[in-house]
Amino acid sequence: MASTKDSDSPEQQSTDATLNVVGVGNAIVDTLAHATDGQIAQLGLAKGAMTLIDADRAIELHDQMEAAIEVSGGSAANTLVGVASLGGRGAYIGKVRDDQLGEIFRHDIRAAGVDFRTTAATDSLPTARSLIFVTPDAQRTMQTYLGASVALGPDDIDASLIGSATFTYLEGYLFDKDPAKAAFVRAAEIAHRADRRVALTLSDPFCVDRHRASFLHLVSGHIDLLFANEAEITALFQVDDFDGAVAQIRGLCELAVITRGDQGSLIVSERGLIPIAPEPVDRVIDTTGAGDLYAAGFLFGLTNGYELETCGRIGSIAAAEVISHYGARPATSLADLVDQRFA
Repeated sequence: MASTKDSDSPEQQSTDATLNVVGVGNAIVDTLAHATDGQIAQLGLAKGAMTLIDADRAIELHDQMEAAIEVSGGSAANTLVGVASLGGRGAYIGKVRDDQLGEIFRHDIRAAGVDFRTTAATDSLPTARSLIFVTPDAQRTMQTYLGASVALGPDDIDASLIGSATFTYLEGYLFDKDPAKAAFVRAAEIAHRADRRVALTLSDPFCVDRHRASFLHLVSGHIDLLFANEAEITALFQVDDFDGAVAQIRGLCELAVITRGDQGSLIVSERGLIPIAPEPVDRVIDTTGAGDLYAAGFLFGLTNGYELETCGRIGSIAAAEVISHYGARPATSLADLVDQRFA
């Protein structure tokens, strides 16, 4: 891919890094099925949001789903699969149980080219699953049982992986338990001691509402790059005005990337604001994973030294691919797709 390198790129600051990105997040197996708006209402679901549920509710909703597709998921895991599809080198840290779903997750992420070494839990809750209802407007409504994923703590953070990656990427969805919060801080501290950088995705506005103060503290003290969508960034600062939220994030961390659906995305840097146009899509099928894959493209570009505009364009290409089919992971080689778009 032809592009100008950025002289301030993290790749050039960390030339001895052997990994582009290591992700830390909830290790989840996704179950996706079609649903109508009427079914969403009948089941009492908050359309378009991620809601945490218990094991009994997960069984109840699973029984109500139409023919479903089962595939390994989890926000940060999807991002790392995207990095691998682009030709990058990545690793993932997340907790599964030593059960059937845990083995599915482990097999799938390794088969996608991502290094996954986290030891499976043997005496905790079952492997996490997310029940994803996709409506005709391509919106996804997620009901997530976190299961064993919440058992991840500071002891699961592999210092050698963190130290070998240009970026450590933290998933906001994981932030619900104190051990996970401690794991985030430990990962960030290890990364910065090794002269690496740390990125965070806010994940969901409901997640932001639960942890606003902690997120603000984390962003101001430990985060170099923040990923958010428009709803998440306005929720973080409790404002209705998008421009007001952008003004507040400037200076809070070195770099922020805000996705805005069909309006594209906005890169907020110390150099100014850089709008990125959306990549054309013939038909939007399922928005599951759009933000995850945008982050994959942006991080891949950034860790390979490309200019910010190019990083945003690669993110848009990756996001456009994943929303053109069901599921939150690429159905074709993103590296080939990017080469075609930049040819």
